[in-house]
Amino acid sequence: MTKSDQSKGFPKPVPALVIRYAYLWQREHVRGLEEGSKDRPCSVILVTLDNDNNQIVTVLPITHTPPIDPALSVEIPAATKKRLGLDDDRSWIVVTEANRFTWPGPDLRPTRVGGAVSVAYGLLPETIFREVQSKFLKAVKKSRAAIKRSE
Repeated sequence: MTKSDQSKGFPKPVPALVIRYAYLWQREHVRGLEEGSKDRPCSVILVTLDNDNNQIVTVLPITHTPPIDPALSVEIPAATKKRLGLDDDRSWIVVTEANRFTWPGPDLRPTRVGGAVSVAYGLLPETIFREVQSKFLKAVKKSRAAIKRSE
């Protein structure tokens, strides 16, 4: 990432970073959509490099919809939501699907309209991130996690 990227509000992508992103749900992808219908907070789960040394970021969506199976999500504690500047409603990180994209991508969004331009809310606490990571890896091993690429 260049200094220009940082000056445009693009922080260094790291696991546990919560960003605002136009997440493309699996069900939207199946319907033929190429962009998510709603910008939402997402948690970075993985950052890798491709053959051209570009950063490839994998994110998990954060939703207000309560999970059908609690083993397939992680609730974000109210104190963490407050620290990150998220709303007061209960929210869960979904571990059964993810989007991957080259950082910084066109689907990143500012966290606050009219405020300082940044796509990041902040970092999840280590204990929460470890739980997210563990559940995501279990879902991948059981073939319950779908990863769709969004450019």
